[in-house]
Amino acid sequence: MSDSETVRPAASPEMRGSAPALPKEALEIAAGYAFAGPALDLGALLWDGLCLPDAQVRIPLPMLNRHGLVAGATGTGKTKTLQLIAEQLSVQGVPVFLADVKGDLSGISAPGTGDARVRGRAADVHQQWTATGFPVEFFALGGVGHGIPVRATVTSFGPVLLSKVLGLNQTQEQSLGLIFHYADTKGLELFDLKDLRAVVAFLTSEEGRAELKAIGGLSTATAGVILRSLTAFEAQGMADFFGEPEFEPGDFLRTADDGRGIVSVLELPAVQDRPRLFSTFLMWLLADLFHDLPEVGDVDKPKLVFFFDEAHLLFDGASKAFLDSITQTVRLIRSKGVGVFFVTQTPKDVPSDVLAQLGNRVQHSLRAFTPEDQKALKATVKTFPYSAYDLEELLTGLGTGEAVVTVLSEKGAPTPVAATRLRAPESLMGPVDATALDRAVRESPLYGRYAQAVDRESAYEKLTAAQEQPRPDQPQAPARRGGAPKKEPTLVEQVVGSGVFKSLARSVGTQLGREITRSLFGTARRRR
Repeated sequence: MSDSETVRPAASPEMRGSAPALPKEALEIAAGYAFAGPALDLGALLWDGLCLPDAQVRIPLPMLNRHGLVAGATGTGKTKTLQLIAEQLSVQGVPVFLADVKGDLSGISAPGTGDARVRGRAADVHQQWTATGFPVEFFALGGVGHGIPVRATVTSFGPVLLSKVLGLNQTQEQSLGLIFHYADTKGLELFDLKDLRAVVAFLTSEEGRAELKAIGGLSTATAGVILRSLTAFEAQGMADFFGEPEFEPGDFLRTADDGRGIVSVLELPAVQDRPRLFSTFLMWLLADLFHDLPEVGDVDKPKLVFFFDEAHLLFDGASKAFLDSITQTVRLIRSKGVGVFFVTQTPKDVPSDVLAQLGNRVQHSLRAFTPEDQKALKATVKTFPYSAYDLEELLTGLGTGEAVVTVLSEKGAPTPVAATRLRAPESLMGPVDATALDRAVRESPLYGRYAQAVDRESAYEKLTAAQEQPRPDQPQAPARRGGAPKKEPTLVEQVVGSGVFKSLARSVGTQLGREITRSLFGTARRRR
């Protein structure tokens, strides 16, 4: 079948309207999804083992910024659900952000293939399926992998998110916050990790230790832990993710020339073995959007829908401050016109305060092989409104590409729980080849802006230069005539002994610094 072909269901009496013949319970459920305004089509209702294509299950477009959850065990079709929703959002002119952890979402840029499975699914749900590719931009964290590089400066990333990446405890996180506060007030830009290392070294030196005393101090032991964590972090090849040019998350809010929303796909296969890093980077992108976008209130359609894949990685081991910040961001970003969908295996992966704000739910099949699985199943059932289904039985019996759905109606009330056979995505259900992906990256108008890393002069370079050139007012030590050669100073000793730091310590009382306004996560609001 060619890419341009369309799969149309055969004409039948049922297609022309047989809703009155539906069972009473199915009619009541179907009535909850009969929206008057624009909506995304998810699929057809399942009732008593039958697919009822006249009872369509949908999500009102204005409700997409009320957030959502796509959950289910591995292999149940979550990724295809993301693809289906993203395609329809694009058609409606809504930009979409997708995190592609496994590397199989790049196919959204290419037309799908109408094989027997697709034709069968289209016929089941009365879908007029047309092979279609969608406008896509590909990104990669720090340029690692296939995509336009996404970088953040350390200053912008902030202490809360960086603590999550470094695995710091609460005390160490608070100490790192003091270091960032100091750098902010003194106008010290932290572009990359070596800049932060230099500032930590200074603040634990004899000259700098007193500078933090007024705001709580910083113990040498804690600073040592932070320094060692930073060093180990860089040794793992993480330095590439921090620096300039810093990515502007507003570049996700774009539409193509034909009016369709651009789907921004963050390619993560090259860093999928660093889950703490990429999940926290996703939160930075969302936090940056939060404090950059204006308030818009309730809108006819979202300005952006952000899909947060492997969401459990974000919450695992998170500090209370981090979890509180996530909760606040999700609660407040709706008024900026941004919808957030968390994608994970079970609802219990998401903290209850966050889960309570997710108005749209697509729950794929769950396993119940172990006592822990059975406990998770019962907990999942309790998160749904009253249902005419036996949800425990239903959730373990759903097939691939089927899900239990409840969304917010146009009036903001939960719809009846609906078992649904989902539509087939119209784009390629699998990855595009690397050559096509790289070509799309190079042809992007954003490539020239972000491709080349920039290392502007910052704290580290200034300190190095100061160490190499002694200050004019500093007398030279006499030459040693004997004994053991002088020990080479360590990096920390070089930093602490530099003229720049000594000058900074003397002038700190009179220096006019700038305080960077920080958001809920401690991320810096950049002066643009």
